[in-house]
Amino acid sequence: MGFSDESNPVSGQNDHFGVVASEYADFRPRYPDALFDWLAAQAASHALAWDCGCGNGQASVELAKRFSRVHATDISPDQIRLAEHFAGVEYVVASAEHSGLPKSCVDVITVAQALHWFNLPSFYDEVRRVGKPGALIAAWTYGVLETDHSDVNSVVQYFYRDIVGPFWPPERHHVETGYQTLEFPFSSIATPRFTMTQYWTLPQLLGYFRSWSATARYMNVHQTDPTVALEKALRPAWGEPLEPRQICWPLSMRAARLDGGGDLIDQVCSVVPAP
Repeated sequence: MGFSDESNPVSGQNDHFGVVASEYADFRPRYPDALFDWLAAQAASHALAWDCGCGNGQASVELAKRFSRVHATDISPDQIRLAEHFAGVEYVVASAEHSGLPKSCVDVITVAQALHWFNLPSFYDEVRRVGKPGALIAAWTYGVLETDHSDVNSVVQYFYRDIVGPFWPPERHHVETGYQTLEFPFSSIATPRFTMTQYWTLPQLLGYFRSWSATARYMNVHQTDPTVALEKALRPAWGEPLEPRQICWPLSMRAARLDGGGDLIDQVCSVVPAP
C-alpha cells in the first residue's frame, strides 16, 4: 500500500478528542438536514433538546434551528471551547451521566457518534430522569467512509485497519457493528434511512483522517504523521488533489421513546446510502 511506518476522566468517561479538537471542528462531515427534520417531527414539544456528547456542536446547531433551546454537553473542554456558537445553544462541560438539567424537562435527547463512550446504565438513568414522558432519544453512528473510487476505498480501509487500527480504543468496535452490540434493550419505533454525503478534495479528506483519535495516538507513539504516507498512497487513485470527490458515510441509528413510566421503546436501524 506504500505506507511507512487522550485521557481526561469524568465519571468514567475519557476525553478522546481534546487533542484533535481543532481538526475535529474543521473536518468532520455534516449530518443531513433530513435527520433533524425527522427528529423535530417526532417531538410533541420543541422547547428543549439535550445534545449529549456534542463535540463541536454539529448536531447542536441543527437542533437549535428546530428547538427553542439546546443544552449541549461534552466532557472535553477543548471541544466546547471550539464549538460553533448559535442562538439558543448552551454549551456545558458535563458528563453523559450528569447533564445538569432539571427533572422531566427534555423533549428530545440526541447522541451523535458518542454513545459508545458512555457509562450506559448511568446515562440511561439520566435519560429517564430528565426526559419528559414521550420524549425521544436518538443515537447514531457512522463507520468508515466510502468514495466513488474503489482504489481509494481500498487504501482508506488499509489505513483504518492496519496503520491506525491498533490505536483505536476498544469501544470502537461498537461503531463497526452499527451500535447493534451496545446495551439498548428497548422496543422499537420506525426510523427513516439517512446518509451523510460530502464533496471533498484530497487535502480535506486528509484533514478528516487527522481528526481521528487513533491518528493522534499513532502520532504520539511514533512521532510522525501517518497521513503523509497516506497522501502518497492515495494520489494515484485520486488524481488531481483539488478535484472534489463524493464521499459517503452510512449511518446506523438507535431510537427510542420514553413512556409515562420512564421506560424506553427503541429500534436499531442500520442505514445505507441511497442509490
